[in-house]
Amino acid sequence: MGTLFWGKVAMIRSELLQVLGKDNPELRAEDVERAVDTFFEEISQRLADGGRVELRGFGAFSTRHRDGRKGRNPRTGESVEVPEKRVPYFKPGKEMRVRLNVGE
Repeated sequence: MGTLFWGKVAMIRSELLQVLGKDNPELRAEDVERAVDTFFEEISQRLADGGRVELRGFGAFSTRHRDGRKGRNPRTGESVEVPEKRVPYFKPGKEMRVRLNVGE
C-alpha cells in the first residue's frame, strides 16, 4: 500500500521488489532483490565518484555543489556554520515530464 509522503502514497522498497517479482515470475525473489540493490548501489557509487547517471526517457542523476552558509539551530536559535557539500540532484527526462503531465 505504501507510506504517506506529503499526503501522497509513496512506494517503498519492499513494494518495488514485490511488483518487479510479480512482473517477472521467472526470477527468484533473491535475484530481483540483488538486481535492485546493485542498480541503486551503482548509481550511488557513480555519484560519489563525481559522475552522472543518465537513463534515457527517465532522467539524469548528478550532484550539485552547495556553498557553506550560516544556519540556525531550530531548538536553541543558536547560529551554526553549515559547511559546503555536494547534494544529489535529479533532472527528469522529456518522456517523464510528458507522462507526469498527461491530462492537464
